[in-house]
Amino acid sequence: MSKNKPIFVTQPSLPPLNEYTKLLEEVWESGILTHNGPKVVELEEELKNKLKVENISTVTNGTIALQIAIRALELRGEIITTPFSWIATVSAIKYEGCEPIFCDINKETLNIDVAKIEALITEKTSAIMPVHVFGAPCDVEAIQKIADKHNLKVIYDAAHAIGSTYKDDSVLNYGDISATSLHATKLLNTGEGGACITNNLELDEKIKSIRFFGHNKSKDITQDGLNGKMTEIHASLGIANLKYYDAVLKDREKKYKKYLELLSVDNDLSFQKVEFGKTNYSYFPIIFKTEKELLNCMDKLNMENIFPRRYFYPSLNKFKEILEYKECPISEDIASRILCLPLYYNLKSEDIELICSLIVKL
Repeated sequence: MSKNKPIFVTQPSLPPLNEYTKLLEEVWESGILTHNGPKVVELEEELKNKLKVENISTVTNGTIALQIAIRALELRGEIITTPFSWIATVSAIKYEGCEPIFCDINKETLNIDVAKIEALITEKTSAIMPVHVFGAPCDVEAIQKIADKHNLKVIYDAAHAIGSTYKDDSVLNYGDISATSLHATKLLNTGEGGACITNNLELDEKIKSIRFFGHNKSKDITQDGLNGKMTEIHASLGIANLKYYDAVLKDREKKYKKYLELLSVDNDLSFQKVEFGKTNYSYFPIIFKTEKELLNCMDKLNMENIFPRRYFYPSLNKFKEILEYKECPISEDIASRILCLPLYYNLKSEDIELICSLIVKL
């Protein structure tokens, strides 16, 4: 490996360019670029078959997917969520006029601590929005049990979770709606994109209406909507990438396990515990004993032109400019000590070996 060639935390998986351009030629020939065009319909059908989900609505991005999910369920008041996530989780809740209520995380799984949810439920609570962090499934059965007991809706922020399973079923099938991302950094990407998944056909029709300004099938406006449509350009990239999805998924697992094997010799490091179901191995986070050790590691890797990233830092509850601070000690602590290492399809095995050798020698 050349020291001058940077290794970033991730890199998009892309199909051969000629395969993508062939699909684009079909788009050009059709003259249709948006408004639920044939490529969007084709992508949704292929995704339903590949992921084994009943209903899926592609949208412009994962943040819009969350917003549409909240709007489709007509949520008001408080939504209980995790502080250990990307800012989009909170942005979507706030943008739809709801209030995020943070529930601290389990220090081993890094997902929402189910044992702490009920204490946060008030008469204003309308839903729970857990995150399948780094693709590791939440305790979906326990969360649903709480939701049923208190008559709450469940939206999963499943941005990382395409390919993750629970009891041999796609984890996207849980909750009232799962909102996922098809961003360039994800296992399956459309460049920019996202999707809402639900087992409820009526709810799926509502989602499809909301993403198209609130139009019904007769083109009448019947509800408040927004412009969340995926374009034919993005859908075509998704179709082209889907052909290589299985290979990407298998490759990610192989590299994840190589990291784990090489770094497990370092007793100063700990790793996310996948307690429920199976992860899609989409990220490889490592947890240091102290933030100082993390920063030393970053400096050393950066000197070798290797650029890991601090997902998720800081803990969302510490964004005091947009939220009133509420202490979440476990999330704050983990966020200060966790680092995601480079992991993507074109990453070479010798690059992983170099990264691990640099970390172990610290």
